[in-house]
Amino acid sequence: MMEGKIAVVTGGFRGIGKAIALELARNGADIALLDVGSSEAGEAAVSEISALGRRAKAYSCDVSDFSSVEAAFQKIGEDLGKLDILVNNAGITRDKLLLAMKEEDFDSVIGVNLKGAFNTIKQAYPIMMRKRSGRIINVSSVSGMMGNAGQANYSASKAGIIGLTKTVAKELAGRNVTCNAIAPGFVSTDMTVDFEGKEEFLNAIPLKRFAKPEEIAKLVAFLASEDAGYITGEVIRIDGGMAM
Repeated sequence: MMEGKIAVVTGGFRGIGKAIALELARNGADIALLDVGSSEAGEAAVSEISALGRRAKAYSCDVSDFSSVEAAFQKIGEDLGKLDILVNNAGITRDKLLLAMKEEDFDSVIGVNLKGAFNTIKQAYPIMMRKRSGRIINVSSVSGMMGNAGQANYSASKAGIIGLTKTVAKELAGRNVTCNAIAPGFVSTDMTVDFEGKEEFLNAIPLKRFAKPEEIAKLVAFLASEDAGYITGEVIRIDGGMAM
């Protein structure tokens, strides 16, 4: 489905990002991974993708830093070629009730989650516009749709992703470039193996379980495919019914 396509996945060294990268590779794409994680984690992810017969490169990149993103995209172009698919998955949390939240807690989350998406789209935009093709998929959250106590910064950043997605979709639709967002609920990763209140959240999910990273990845792969060519500006929840 994606033979010969170049995909950039931010936050791609582990967790959901890695699952997305592997799924896109299974569908034929070559992968550029952007992350601030350890080089060992990056190389491990590259090895898994390479084992699927696809080209892959890992790039140390702070998506909140415009110049870091600009340099990474320049290198991706030299190493792999012009990108076709951009997945903005990189994200952090600094959860606290607003009363206790520090300015740096707010700024850092907005910087990575929202400005990071702006920074990468800024690089992808002219490439896709000139090619008259491309897929942009942004990872939002149900927290950005319904809010969540203790996550003023995270919810604001993920709500911002929705507005960014719809605006980019309108700007690039005439160039045959689509831009969509997905809004996961809770996903089984290292961060959600065990935490206070987990049972309460499980009880709030009609399907009574967290999503698997691979389930998130398959939705991203669909939106990145030719089959989703008439879908743009959408926000698709994948939350087991939690936000119904």
